[in-house]
Amino acid sequence: MLCIERDQSGAIVAIRRVEGRPGLEPASLLDEEVLGFLRDTGELENLTHLLTLTDTAIVRVLEDLIDLLIEKKLILFTELPPPAQEKIQERKLLRSRIGSASLMVDDIL
Repeated sequence: MLCIERDQSGAIVAIRRVEGRPGLEPASLLDEEVLGFLRDTGELENLTHLLTLTDTAIVRVLEDLIDLLIEKKLILFTELPPPAQEKIQERKLLRSRIGSASLMVDDIL
């Protein structure tokens, strides 16, 4: 999740990936104010960077969606292409070795 830091006048001065710190408030990359800040600082030009900020979260959403579809028997795991099966199994194994299925890489970096 992204959080914004404001100055005394209420203007955004920084965007952070840390939650729970005093003075930070949750924000979305789609907020006009956030987009304006990124545009003003030149960050909006680097669209690849913007997409990368959301990659970890969307990957986890997709993993959960695949698990749900399999659990509800709407798809079979074996119907997925073999490379997809391998990647999913690798991530499940890695998460289990880390010790928590809900722990994301951003949480430990």
